[in-house]
Amino acid sequence: MKRVQGWNCSAEAKLNLHIQLAPHHPKGLLLSNPVMVAAGTFGYGTEYADFIDIQRLGAIICKGTTLMPRKGNPQPRLVETASGLLNSVGLENIGVEALVREKAPIWANWQVPVIVNVAGEVVEEYVGVAQRLEGVPGISGIEINISCPNISAGGMEFGISPKLAAEVTSAVKNISSLPLIIKLSPNVTDIKEIALAVEEAGANAISLINTVKGMAIDIDKRKPCLGNITGGLSGPAIKPLALYMVYEVAKVVHVPVIGCGGIASSRDALEFIMCGASAVQIGTANLTNPQISLTILEGIENFMREKGTQDLTYLVGIAQGKS
Repeated sequence: MKRVQGWNCSAEAKLNLHIQLAPHHPKGLLLSNPVMVAAGTFGYGTEYADFIDIQRLGAIICKGTTLMPRKGNPQPRLVETASGLLNSVGLENIGVEALVREKAPIWANWQVPVIVNVAGEVVEEYVGVAQRLEGVPGISGIEINISCPNISAGGMEFGISPKLAAEVTSAVKNISSLPLIIKLSPNVTDIKEIALAVEEAGANAISLINTVKGMAIDIDKRKPCLGNITGGLSGPAIKPLALYMVYEVAKVVHVPVIGCGGIASSRDALEFIMCGASAVQIGTANLTNPQISLTILEGIENFMREKGTQDLTYLVGIAQGKS
């Protein structure tokens, strides 16, 4: 993304934190600030509405939504690790019909954009969810989780194959009028290849990274700690990997990049922004501090004032030496 000059503003100058995540989409996806909450860590937003002023967030991404309701994986589903968290929730959710009926009417009264994270086991499921979301008030965009296993391809994750990733991106793009974000898996050899494939297939923005596959063993019980054996690692432990991947992807794509992975402070968020992320998603940190996203936003604002930076876009990709 092209940066604009923003240094040396006066202390009284009004900060511009607005970020456009779909600049080439007819509807656009304008955020009042770059701080989003990640899917799976903030429920449907309604659960947090009594604890924080959710209208101050840049955007809310609701938990992963499938065509039919899902009960999720067997317990235990969560295991704490050194500087992180392993989770194997298994996309437990109410299904798209209940989401449209029960959640969307609430979102329609909010100012903050709500983006629906969509998951599926075959391309047709992604398409089915996206079709049901079409024209529903209260929904501002779609984020596609391509870390799901494709049962039509022997269980291979959509996100580890450029061809499969592009296929699901194109299929949803062809039937949806909503801005489309594709969330990339880090469990790949070359994430740039996947990013370029989904960009060419029509993604309006790219978010990364999803969780890193991992596991833990209970040495007393002599078996895996998680009921599903493996899970996704998140939290501060994955931040260096996430930063590297954001840096690499932002160098090669021409759509906005959203950084995610281990962000727990405004300093963390600013690292991602300077690596090339136009916005950031706060995930695991929400589980320990419901206020963390707003604290991070305030920290970004304070940094900009201290450094005399009026426009946030000036900081996007600055660590890459872009002009």
